[in-house]
Amino acid sequence: MNEIADPARRSIGARRNPDSAEAILEAAEAVLVEAGYAGFSIEAVARRARAGKPTIYRWWPSKAALLLEVYQRQKRVDVPDTGSLEEDLVGFLVNLFAHWRETSSGNVFRSLIAEAQSDETAAAALAGYAGGRRTHTGLIIERAKARGEITSDIEPGAVADLVASYAWRHLLTNRLDEPEAAIRKMVRYLLQGIAAPGR
Repeated sequence: MNEIADPARRSIGARRNPDSAEAILEAAEAVLVEAGYAGFSIEAVARRARAGKPTIYRWWPSKAALLLEVYQRQKRVDVPDTGSLEEDLVGFLVNLFAHWRETSSGNVFRSLIAEAQSDETAAAALAGYAGGRRTHTGLIIERAKARGEITSDIEPGAVADLVASYAWRHLLTNRLDEPEAAIRKMVRYLLQGIAAPGR
């Protein structure tokens, strides 16, 4: 990441100036790489981007909000569309675990979740992000519903919550090397249920 060299960047109020916002996000990514989560601060980002702290706080109300946008920019997780709900969910989780395991994003997201336990602004930023991800993962369920794989009364958001809880548990306990066979077993439990036949 190159340090931004233009000291004359100007905000245009509450609406983001694309050039300034990009400079700040690039600076935030660079600070995160160099200093890690513990050393990340709005002050360091402002210095590197040559931007004012008020501008950063106008567009990102907290450090957590800025970090979540950096996390989203770095997130590259393929969401399969195979025509099979089981294969789509297994593929999504395999790709997500690999991304968290092989990049710094797993550590960043784990730290954000931890900070959200004691910081209201971090909790609010995380809740907003999680709501968007719930909707996004729910689209996998919506596709299956449209194909007739699942009944029309299934609530996609509730299924997305179950998938997310499985993923977050593995992230928080640093068990991201889960084999695909174990992930597939969990997905089958989710899709088939665990009640005995006829009950």
